[in-house]
Amino acid sequence: MLCFFLLPIANGCSPPLHHPGILIVAKPGDAVKLDPADITDSQSAQVTENIFDTLVEYRDGSTAIQPALAESWEMSKDGKTWIFHLRHGVRFHDGTPFNADAVVFNFDRQMNLKNRYHADGQFIYWQTMWGGYPGRIDRIKALDPYRITIHLTEPVAPFLANLAMFPFAISSPSAIRKWGADYFKHPVGTGPFRFALWEEKERIILEANPDYWGGAPKIERLVFQPIADDTSRRLELERGTIDFMVAPHPDDVKTLETDPGITVLKAPGMNVAYLAMNCQKPPFDKVSIRQAIRYAINKPRIIRELYQGLAIPAVNPMPPMMLGYAKALRDYPYDPEKAKKLLRDNGFPNGFRTALWYLPINRDYMPEPKAVAEAIQSDLHGVGIEANLLTFDWGTYLDKVSMGEHAMALFGWVGDNGDPDNFLYALLDKDNAKKPAQNVAFYANEQVHNFLTKAEQVEDSPSRAMFFDKAERIIYEESPWVPIAHAEQVAAFKKEIQGFELHPTGMLRFRNVVMLPKAEKN
Repeated sequence: MLCFFLLPIANGCSPPLHHPGILIVAKPGDAVKLDPADITDSQSAQVTENIFDTLVEYRDGSTAIQPALAESWEMSKDGKTWIFHLRHGVRFHDGTPFNADAVVFNFDRQMNLKNRYHADGQFIYWQTMWGGYPGRIDRIKALDPYRITIHLTEPVAPFLANLAMFPFAISSPSAIRKWGADYFKHPVGTGPFRFALWEEKERIILEANPDYWGGAPKIERLVFQPIADDTSRRLELERGTIDFMVAPHPDDVKTLETDPGITVLKAPGMNVAYLAMNCQKPPFDKVSIRQAIRYAINKPRIIRELYQGLAIPAVNPMPPMMLGYAKALRDYPYDPEKAKKLLRDNGFPNGFRTALWYLPINRDYMPEPKAVAEAIQSDLHGVGIEANLLTFDWGTYLDKVSMGEHAMALFGWVGDNGDPDNFLYALLDKDNAKKPAQNVAFYANEQVHNFLTKAEQVEDSPSRAMFFDKAERIIYEESPWVPIAHAEQVAAFKKEIQGFELHPTGMLRFRNVVMLPKAEKN
């Protein structure tokens, strides 16, 4: 028998390549942290998705809600009180029991500024989705070992959809108490895979949880390997030294599709790539200057040359499949002369100097961030704006942008829950312009806030759609962003891998995946 099934990884026994029980997944970047409550990026969340469970979860292939750690729930008539009935017999990976007290512990850690463990993280998503600490969640209480009640200050239409998001997964209270500020290096959940090892920038190894309440995974070990270079990821897959890759470069997709040993999956992306202008920093505090930037950028060329048919131009902050998408709006045309006029009219006849930050790793929504930045730099030069290009490592980039250190920054978003609120409120409401911010344009408009607040408080879809549409029209006019693209999701993997589905949220779920024995060649 192979040693790696007998000895813990900590003893130095590494998994052998090509074993049918091991799935090696290559990603563009490493995780930043492995505490789901304290991350904002999908590079981290794609790993934690396999370690943790939430109270409710999205079905495979959609954002419809189904039971997870909560088996059932009911809502009061006024929409402000919810009772959840928790699953019995579930244990965390450290052997401690999952129960109502564990749920209360997790949520209080995020929402309560006085909680002794709150200072160990930033918990940006709690502020983003609930409007502050504690925000719209007034209190959480254990009614008995397997029932909790959540009281809201007001109805929240996407309440269940929010709870299914990765930041609200349930961690082991014992592990949080044990590790404190270092918990993000030692994650303990109830999910289908258990954390085993993290060698930063090298690999993260998870082991199957044989006691998983949803049934033990068929894969014995799941390895996440960061490989930043797109070509290297493709070559490793073709050689068979990895089994699965995400975000292949558009140049490589057609090549991979011709390989009989590889499956390529595509799906519409619930995402947006954008250029955020910091509305708190001159000259981007002027609407006309932001509009000039929007006219100056040749978006059709970027889509054509850098996305190569694997994206559609973005007009609004959210993709067209979303409720309340403002269909009547037409994109700002590429019009450098109009951009120059706006600059002249606002005191910049010769343009100005600025800095343009770009992401350090390729993302599903932006396969070539540096090339996109160079294209934008060239377009801005054409209207007299000289933009110096800057980047940082992934974790530093996220931190600096969330603190508003940039003037302009390329960024993107993958929808977490299928609700427009997760795009418009999360990314462009004044509530989320507080540092560290998800609203990295630091855009604040009272009318937009009022429309988005109303959209959260009503249940019927037509009313919500109307409020979203009204908010989008103001955002379109005031242009805190240049929306760039909605890109397709793409994954490529060996034919032996069965049961994998792309998910609209961009999460990677491997609990139902099977690796069939490789067929022998004649």
